[in-house]
Amino acid sequence: MGDEKRIVIIGGHGKVALLAAPKLRQAGYTVDSIIRNPGQADAVRAAGANPVVLDIESAGVEALAEAFDGAHAIVFSAGAGGGNPQRTHAVDYEAAVRAMQAAEQAGVQRFVMVSYAGADRDVHRLDPSDPFYPYAKAKHDADAKLRESALDYTILGPALLTLEPATGRIQRVEEAGADWPDDKRVTSRDNVAEVITHVITTGAARRQTVDFYDGDTPIAEAIPA
Repeated sequence: MGDEKRIVIIGGHGKVALLAAPKLRQAGYTVDSIIRNPGQADAVRAAGANPVVLDIESAGVEALAEAFDGAHAIVFSAGAGGGNPQRTHAVDYEAAVRAMQAAEQAGVQRFVMVSYAGADRDVHRLDPSDPFYPYAKAKHDADAKLRESALDYTILGPALLTLEPATGRIQRVEEAGADWPDDKRVTSRDNVAEVITHVITTGAARRQTVDFYDGDTPIAEAIPA
């Protein structure tokens, strides 16, 4: 049985993670944020989380499982940041798969993956020479592995990320349709953090993928528990 009050965020110094940590704290959870660089610890603490220094690019399943032990949920919000195909594969795919395996080993069923809207389609329509292809491939394959797992997952697919403040309102991509304006195909990181908190606190979207833009529908209505 996991600790109902502890969440582990992988990629704890990322913009989304630093926004999610205080929201989860406010919802009554403690947060362990996994970071690679000890120099990021103060920023993590300032967000209300406990820094855990662990390089997921090199950490094995056992080390990750130890960090996950007793947690209620895992949030994978790490990423290599693009630019280096080998490191993108190592972090966005290989480390993600090890995290899934570690969650299963540690008995932590709830696993929230921060992916991106279109990850299930881009890999089939992009030319492999496209600079974005390695990222699309890594995220697509990691999401596919998660769907194949026995974990109680939610895959979140925001669109182009912005620094706008959270509105608490979104639009599901499948409901937006092809006529949704290009300039509205964006998602604020703060809204992503709100959605992470919502699906964890309510148990919504279990074994589902949720692609979303910023929109007009309250999160709890767009993603009912």
